[in-house]
Order: sequence, then structure tokens, then C-alpha cells
Amino acid sequence: MGYTIFHAGELAWQPRRPGDPRLAAELSGAMTSSRANLFRYPPGAVGRRHIDPVQEEVFVVLAGTLTIHMGEGDEPEQHELAEGSVLVVQPGTALQLSNRHEAELRLFIVGAPPERGDTIFLDPV
Repeated sequence: MGYTIFHAGELAWQPRRPGDPRLAAELSGAMTSSRANLFRYPPGAVGRRHIDPVQEEVFVVLAGTLTIHMGEGDEPEQHELAEGSVLVVQPGTALQLSNRHEAELRLFIVGAPPERGDTIFLDPV
């Protein structure tokens, strides 16, 4: 039997990249068949628009409202996902996450397989 417990007060929140306002708590080190992270997006934070050619992802909105743009081209689909919403995205789908609201956005994101393909970064929406 094996398991790992992450207590809320013990999560190591780190910026995704230097200067990035988004914070992530990496959970993947405890996993073998998938990847997972918790994310905190302050108001106005925007993720990088990208395509992951091999990894499917599940997005769970824990708090706040997620604005997500999906699809390629100049006018991708925009969706607003409220707290409690779940989105499943297939590999090869262009997407960009953002928090366009006044409250902090918190997400739980799981991706499988754990290996990432050659992520393709696109111009932002």
C-alpha cells in the first residue's frame, strides 16, 4: 500500500516562472501514472497559451471562476467555469487559462500520461 498526504499548510507554493504571479504546488512527485498540481491565480493572472500534443488534462475549479480559451485561430472559444466545474481537455487542444475576476482562482489540474510531449506555445489570446 502506498499513499501521500499533502496537508494544506504544508504545500510549497512556488511561482511557475520568475516574475509569474501564478503559484503552483507540485503534487506530481508522489505520482507515477499521471501529473497533478494545485494552482492559485490572482485576479488578472494569465497562463501561457499552448498545445500539449500527448497529455490529456482534467481541470477542477476549487474556488473562483476560470476563464479558458480553447481552439486555434484568432477567435478561440471562451468559456467561464464556476467553482465546482470540471473540464476535460483532449491532447492536441490549444488552451489558455486566466482569471478575469476579482477573487483568487484556485485549480486542481491532473494530466496523463505523466510525460509531456513537446509543448507548442502560441501567441496569447
